[in-house]
Amino acid sequence: MLDTVKNPRVNGLDLPALGEVVEAIESDASQAVVGFAVTTRWTGQTRSETVVDHFTMGGARISRTHKIIADEPCQLLGQDSAPNPQELLMAAFNACITVGYVAGAALKGINLESLEIRTSGELDLRGFLGLSESVPAGYEAIDYEVRIKGDGSPEDFEEIHETVIKTSPNYFNVSRPIRLNAKLSVG
Repeated sequence: MLDTVKNPRVNGLDLPALGEVVEAIESDASQAVVGFAVTTRWTGQTRSETVVDHFTMGGARISRTHKIIADEPCQLLGQDSAPNPQELLMAAFNACITVGYVAGAALKGINLESLEIRTSGELDLRGFLGLSESVPAGYEAIDYEVRIKGDGSPEDFEEIHETVIKTSPNYFNVSRPIRLNAKLSVG
C-alpha cells in the first residue's frame, strides 16, 4: 500500500518512515511491543499532575517529557484549572482515533481538509459517590461523531472508519473490559 502513494508526505505523515517501521516489525515482531507508563501525583484539592517521561519500543527506552494536569470543575469541588479525568479520557480516545483516520487517509493518498471528533457521555454521580449500588460508577455508553472532509470518496472514508474501529488501541481499551492489576502501597 505504501508504494502506491505518489507523495511521500500526506496529511503531514512521512509515509517512507511509516514503511520503515512496518518493515522492521514484520522482520522482528519484538519491535512491535510498545510500553507506556505515567506517574500521577496529587497536588491538592481535586488537582493532579501526571508526568510522562518515557515509553519503550522494541525494548528500547525513549525519553520524553510531558506533563498532564487534571482538575475538577468548581461544582465538583475543584478549581476548574484543567480538564477533569472524564474529559481527559475522551480526549485520549479522540486523539488515538484521530491518528487512525489521518494515517488511514494518508495511506490511501487522501488529503484531509478537516477532521473533528465530538465525544460525549453522561454518568450518574450516585455511582461515584457510593449512594446506590444499582448505579454504575462510570459510563454505560459514550457517543462520538467523526466529521471528516477530504478528497476521498464516501466509500474511502467508510473503509477508513471501519479500519479505525478494528485497529485503534483506545477504541479497543474503551469498548472492551481490560484487566487492571492493582497494588496498594501504604506509607
